[in-house]
Amino acid sequence: MNKTQVGSNDISIPTRRLGRDGLEVSAIGFGAMGMSQSYGPAPGTRDEMIGLLRAAVERGVTFFDTAEVYGAGHNEELVGEALAPFKGRVVIATKFGFKGGVAGAGTDSSPERIRQVAETSLKRLRVDSIDLFYQHRVDPAVPIEDVAGTVKDLITEGKVRHFGLSEAGVNTIRRANAVQPVTALQSEYSLWWREPEKEILPTCEELGIGFVPFSPLGKGFLTGKIDDKTTFDSSDFRNIVPRFSAENRKANQNVVDMLTTIADRKRATPAQIALAWLLAQKPWIVPIPGTRRLERLEENIGAASVVLTADDLREIDEAASGIQVQGERYPDALQKLIDR
Repeated sequence: MNKTQVGSNDISIPTRRLGRDGLEVSAIGFGAMGMSQSYGPAPGTRDEMIGLLRAAVERGVTFFDTAEVYGAGHNEELVGEALAPFKGRVVIATKFGFKGGVAGAGTDSSPERIRQVAETSLKRLRVDSIDLFYQHRVDPAVPIEDVAGTVKDLITEGKVRHFGLSEAGVNTIRRANAVQPVTALQSEYSLWWREPEKEILPTCEELGIGFVPFSPLGKGFLTGKIDDKTTFDSSDFRNIVPRFSAENRKANQNVVDMLTTIADRKRATPAQIALAWLLAQKPWIVPIPGTRRLERLEENIGAASVVLTADDLREIDEAASGIQVQGERYPDALQKLIDR
């Protein structure tokens, strides 16, 4: 990993490269979705959220993730305003792929829709070119070759720099990559969702594609701050996630207990061990934990300095292999949007 210094505080943070074109980003990114949706009302004002995004840059984070559908455009606008002073110093990823920019409306990756989203996102993000443009979910009605070809044209036109996929299966990844090299695949991956290890990560390694885990902290569960007695705001989507039922949270506590044991020994937090474990898997993996609090931001960034030895990693793997995580990661309706 390289080191870069960003921001007035000159805080060093490792950097990593995604894809064969060498898109360089901070080893820990920032998932901004929760500032606009899914996890209940933000605990601060818009100005405070903008301040937090800028604090991330000052602490060395250069990779920020948003999407057209997050808060019906609110999130892109927030990220765009916050990062406007850092143009050329940060990498912003956004996504297309849903009808009318609404996740519940179904997929739409028609070439016309992709182009429409690109133009809108450029304005909201206040940029001249989208650094990384992901297909948010695979659209079964549109050949992936047409999707990749459209993004390839946008790259030729200078409106997009890099192409990405999210929650795509191996066949889709290969077909897309044959038309336009895929820089990064964004999918869920953490110590309580290791499915990508079977086929996805080997394919990414073979093709030179970076991997960006979303929900690297298990939607907050791996922080150790959630237990079976935790209550969520009525607008928090975890209320409908099977894995977050009170019964399953209680059953899954052994995952956090395992992380806590190692964290205590390493003088770290469970969240930092969970993130450090991801970083240790491959040099081209860049997790994007989200937060709405400065102390959590600093905790997440601190994970890049946690060194897990071969013995530590072996201990984690052996302990995790004996734990059967309870509950599906999505309700049935959302599960159908994942390409196998």
